[in-house]
Amino acid sequence: MITLYGMPDSGNCYKPRLLCALTGRAFRHVQVSMLDGGTRTPGYLAMNPNGKVPLLRTGDGRFLPESNAILTFLGEGTRFMPDDAFTRAEMFAWMFFEQYSHEPTVAVRRSLMIYPDLAADATAERLAETLEGGGKALAVMEGRLAQAEWLAGDAPSLADLCLYAYTHVAPEGGFELDAYPNLTVWLERVAGLTGFRPMDWLPDD
Repeated sequence: MITLYGMPDSGNCYKPRLLCALTGRAFRHVQVSMLDGGTRTPGYLAMNPNGKVPLLRTGDGRFLPESNAILTFLGEGTRFMPDDAFTRAEMFAWMFFEQYSHEPTVAVRRSLMIYPDLAADATAERLAETLEGGGKALAVMEGRLAQAEWLAGDAPSLADLCLYAYTHVAPEGGFELDAYPNLTVWLERVAGLTGFRPMDWLPDD
């Protein structure tokens, strides 16, 4: 059985848990937080020298960091990995977009606002910068979702799970999602997938 190390309230950590829920894949969850130094212990750094979560441990003892790499590994052979080469590349394009344009703005602004340990970094300039950048990222998604139900191709893919994670909690970072009606409907569409579980869901011990 695989093991996922992560924070229950982290969108990056939610991505692989959500995929496991949607595909019925069993896993163990070990809570590790970067806020209390848990990712900087010698034991954790031996597993992931970069000292971040999430982290996947395979059944045979190998370790894989980075949320979207974990999604790709776990998504192989599931309905969330497109068969068509172009659609698959389009899916990866959205996953790269999430890490380069969406996560550094939408997710970072949320973190600055909800984690007391990061309050010192929540300067007016940083909050304004991430609000502007996040708004642009959400507008890009809105444009796509005005034309299609899903981000890549005509069926849900890893791209939708990847971007759902931090988009659905964007209001916690001060983003008004009412300005993005097609995106809002898409959030409901993802939440309606069979097997869906919310961010705070963890498997039974």
